[in-house]
Amino acid sequence: MFFFEKKNQKTFACLGVVLAMGSRQAYLTVMSEQASIADFDRLDIRVGTVTDARPFPEARKPAIRLWIDFGPEIGTRQSSAQITVHYKADQLIGRQVCAVVNFPPRQIGPFLSEVLTLGLPDEDGEVVLIKPDFQLPDGGRLF
Repeated sequence: MFFFEKKNQKTFACLGVVLAMGSRQAYLTVMSEQASIADFDRLDIRVGTVTDARPFPEARKPAIRLWIDFGPEIGTRQSSAQITVHYKADQLIGRQVCAVVNFPPRQIGPFLSEVLTLGLPDEDGEVVLIKPDFQLPDGGRLF
């Protein structure tokens, strides 16, 4: 993601490039190269329920440690998410989230993050979690 100083409140789109102006800065997002259905099928994106959430003060950037139940097939996995602007740890318990469950685990300080919890940037580039509109069975796969 590229950051630019805010010049006005307009959004520009041209040749696959979107410049969205936020309240503090603008974000230039260049559309990725085309992916095939086979590329998409390699990603295993599942819905799960947060069963525990704790602040992660040891992380370099403010983060929350999440434990997410993906149902009996996958079980509970842990994730570190930089979501402290919009969320407090105690507000996340019981919330459903979406995550990529087939990336290799990543060591983040003393914590092993096993899944990539998914979110989208707000107008300031801060993470807003992706969640289903309705309560779903844990472990349901995105298709």
